[in-house]
Amino acid sequence: MSVTLADWGENSTGYIDLTSGQSCQFPIRMRGTVSNSAISQKPAHGKLKRLNTSTFEYSAKARYKGSDTFAIKATGQGPTASGTSIITVYATIK
Repeated sequence: MSVTLADWGENSTGYIDLTSGQSCQFPIRMRGTVSNSAISQKPAHGKLKRLNTSTFEYSAKARYKGSDTFAIKATGQGPTASGTSIITVYATIK
């Protein structure tokens, strides 16, 4: 899964589907450069890890089925805008 933002300073939403116990890496795709990123809301039913400034990995808890939500705060500079965006990701775990 990859999260693509319209422009820096705009918030975005992403959706992922994965199996219980499975992990999924996703890069933040944006024109320009990600200068900083952090977890702004931890998931309730899994783990979220920052691998580098623009890539995160979500791991669903084993034997859990249902939904989970987490958010990432990313700051960057693009050709037309700069700013901070919040990316909220909704996970469906099967």
